[in-house]
Amino acid sequence: MSILTISIVTVFVLGYLFIALESWTKVNKAAIALLMFVGCWTLFMLDPASYLPAAIGDKAAAAVSEVIERHLGSTSTTLFFLMGAMTIVELVDQNGGFNFVRKTLHTKSKRALLWRIALMTFILSAILDNLTTSIVMIMILRKLVSNRKDRIIYASLVVIAANSGGAFSPIGDVTTIMLWNKGLITAGGVIKEILVPSVVSLVLPAYLLSLSLKGNLKDSAVRPSDEGDVTELLTDGQRKAVFFLGVGGLIFVPIFKTITHLPPFVGILLVLGVLWTVTEVFYRHLAEGSDKGGMQKRVSKMLSRIDMSTILFFLGILMAVGCLETIGVLTAMGQGLNVAFHGNHYLVTGIIGVLSSIVDNVPLVAGCMGMYPVAEVGDMAQDGIFWQLLAYCAGVGGSMLIIGSAAGVVVMGLEKITFGWYMKHISWIALLGYLAGIAIYWVERTFIF
Repeated sequence: MSILTISIVTVFVLGYLFIALESWTKVNKAAIALLMFVGCWTLFMLDPASYLPAAIGDKAAAAVSEVIERHLGSTSTTLFFLMGAMTIVELVDQNGGFNFVRKTLHTKSKRALLWRIALMTFILSAILDNLTTSIVMIMILRKLVSNRKDRIIYASLVVIAANSGGAFSPIGDVTTIMLWNKGLITAGGVIKEILVPSVVSLVLPAYLLSLSLKGNLKDSAVRPSDEGDVTELLTDGQRKAVFFLGVGGLIFVPIFKTITHLPPFVGILLVLGVLWTVTEVFYRHLAEGSDKGGMQKRVSKMLSRIDMSTILFFLGILMAVGCLETIGVLTAMGQGLNVAFHGNHYLVTGIIGVLSSIVDNVPLVAGCMGMYPVAEVGDMAQDGIFWQLLAYCAGVGGSMLIIGSAAGVVVMGLEKITFGWYMKHISWIALLGYLAGIAIYWVERTFIF
């Protein structure tokens, strides 16, 4: 390995370290990811010919630009998908679309509420992203459960359910979106074969957590929500229309891809365009200066509230990983893992899942996508064992630590759950569910599919 290659890897590792230590450094991980992206490719330009045979003399700049643009094109399909999905979810939420969820969950029994929370979170995270689902569910829990000791148990289950629900859906988690965009898994394949392991990875922890909950809630009455101007601006029928167009549209995206064979981000932009048009029609009778907040509910305003730091984080990470792929480091690492574990994909992906509870699963999956080539047949083919297990392990594995997933981090912040409490009371439960899901997948692939 050359000194230049070692330097690029060092920049990546240091950046990765600072991203993992974001809660201590207080430096936004998006800033680090962008510096890592620029640093890796700047070092690459010191001697591009050693990695790209065509990058010689006057042709060097053109050859490198072509490679970067290829990686950027691949990355932007994921980014546009995320931006569209985030806007749709924000639009549904701001227009009161999720109010019915809270009413559906209402019950006095602690254990009944736990199972309702588990089921609702699992279903929503398969349609929405697990980060948004977690925020919605925690806000609902605050209105249903007044006792904080009980609420953090429910909140911990939200983390597990959100990650499990996102693992089997092509649109449920950033990592599955990445694998689906790349054509490594198909919507039908991942749902058919990962659904049952994902359910098991939730049901077992939910059962174990239910043993610690007894009796009824002291205060479980559903209090009227402060819907603000939404109630005055939209009728109940219009709010339901926004909900079903938004959530139904997200479900339609995989169908659209199957019918048209266009990339998934095209489908998400179609849904956004339809929902945008419908809401503009709903608000068209309001004067801009006297709409009592109606302008704030429109897509044109919501676009300014998209979490751009998250988008830029994914841009930096995926482009930095693209540099590692170009210099051949990822391929070498993949071959090393295969040799070390004798090609046992269950062990390789299982370890990746454990790592995803420590560090961000986005660069882990991006790295694996660069490490292993897609085969025509076998475990590494489309919908092969490796890629499906990677989708499951990277998603569900993040539940083992509170900092192991976007869902965990947001719940940790909202409910002030400490790292130590989660590790002591929840981590081993999440691990049991994780391993049980892998075992179920092995049974499926060995005896059924």
